[in-house]
Amino acid sequence: MTAALIIIIFLYMLSSAAYLGFFMMQNKILQPIAYSVLMGGFLLHTGLMGYQYVQIGQMPVQNLHQTLSFAAWALAGVYLLLRYRFHLKILGAYTAPLTTLMMIVAFCVPQTTETPSTILNSIWLIIHVAIIFIGEAALALAGGTGGLYLLQEHAIKTKNTRFFFKRLPSLEFLDSAGYMFIITGFTLLTVGLITGFIYAEKVWGKIWSWDPKEIWSVITWLIYAALLHERLVAGWRGRRAAIMAIIGFAALIFTFFGVNFFLEGHHNEFTRW
Repeated sequence: MTAALIIIIFLYMLSSAAYLGFFMMQNKILQPIAYSVLMGGFLLHTGLMGYQYVQIGQMPVQNLHQTLSFAAWALAGVYLLLRYRFHLKILGAYTAPLTTLMMIVAFCVPQTTETPSTILNSIWLIIHVAIIFIGEAALALAGGTGGLYLLQEHAIKTKNTRFFFKRLPSLEFLDSAGYMFIITGFTLLTVGLITGFIYAEKVWGKIWSWDPKEIWSVITWLIYAALLHERLVAGWRGRRAAIMAIIGFAALIFTFFGVNFFLEGHHNEFTRW
């Protein structure tokens, strides 16, 4: 399994290098190479997670190593899927390195072997985890798109047409794509929270226990809800929407990592190391 992990990381790294080369040099040959290598890494990653599922009989999210690997898999998969819808090829220069970073960290943390817990066998947990991770991947792409928007806006204002302006899509396109990423991610996050509440009621007898993860998940949900509300009601677009997408992504990262590392709760089980 270690050999498979190394190969997956190598493919993701190779894809990252090709995407960054495409971004910096605008060499059209590099983009399909980067995409094909990323797809190859994702397919091998899918096979590895399938093997882990068969081996332990549960979703491979029982520790920090597996959770990071699952998050990286979801990010790569969502990008490959949404790329067809939005044709935002340049976003691969953000997605591939982030996926690679998560896999490197996953490789470095101890791959602890734990006795499978029966509470992880619930179909509601499987649905909850899968939907949450896919939704968070879409919101991560929204954060990356927001960053690209700010870079493009700065390039236009400073008339820096030698670099970013020539390499990035129009501001209108970035704004529309980011909005669709947020709608997709927010919808999945909402469904994920609902299935999480159902799972909690079945396991702990109550849908809400004031767990730090629950609190910060709702805070993150409210940030994106506020962004969508202001966009529809007050017409928030462009720079404001991009900044809010980045803030939402920062809250998402803290909910994913910070809460488990700094605050005690029953979700810590999924990121122990």
